[in-house]
Amino acid sequence: MSITFLALIAAGAVLRALLAKALSHQYGLTLVVPPVITGGLLLLAALPSWLSPLSFTLPLSITLGALLPDIFLRSAQR
Repeated sequence: MSITFLALIAAGAVLRALLAKALSHQYGLTLVVPPVITGGLLLLAALPSWLSPLSFTLPLSITLGALLPDIFLRSAQR
């Protein structure tokens, strides 16, 4: 289970990196997610489906992998 979790984290991080590179190359934009939205998305991904107020279909590992750059860069800037 931990290998699958880590592989999905890596997949989320790679998808995020590719999206950021494409946005930067095509439009000159930088992809940044605010800390409040990052926390909300992680909370929605961590909640069980019967307790979640919204339908959030991404697993926690992919969500965590996609938001890792925002989590680490925000904590390093403080």
